[in-house]
Amino acid sequence: MKKLFCGIGLILLLSINVWAQDVNSVKVDVLAKTSSSWDGSSLPDYPKGKPEITILRVTIPPGVQLAVHKHPVINAGVLLKGELTVVTKDNKILHLKAGDPIVEVVNKWHYGKNEGHKPAEIILFYAGIVGTPISIKKENSTDIELRKERK
Repeated sequence: MKKLFCGIGLILLLSINVWAQDVNSVKVDVLAKTSSSWDGSSLPDYPKGKPEITILRVTIPPGVQLAVHKHPVINAGVLLKGELTVVTKDNKILHLKAGDPIVEVVNKWHYGKNEGHKPAEIILFYAGIVGTPISIKKENSTDIELRKERK
């Protein structure tokens, strides 16, 4: 009888351990894995030079449209809150909602706008090289410009 209880106890102990591992398991969701931007264009090769990674948290108030701009480096992000619409010069449109990833267009004029009623908050990752801007504002574009903070 004592062996039976020990056997049952061992099974329960192992079951609890397996259950605890499931509760504490790491979960990985791939949000984006691609060699194309959101408009279907192929991403360019990485430039030669010393790598520089920039990570930005950008908050765009409701009703605000960013200046027309382009990115000379590959970048991607995730919209954390709100809604965001991205429009290219050739009128391709991407609508993002909270949780959506974006792999941005490279060297194409475009702008973003928050058509929602709450601030849009996005985290952006730029894979550039030292000395290269991450965003270039189109001349005669008068709205908000994304600029890399200088230290």
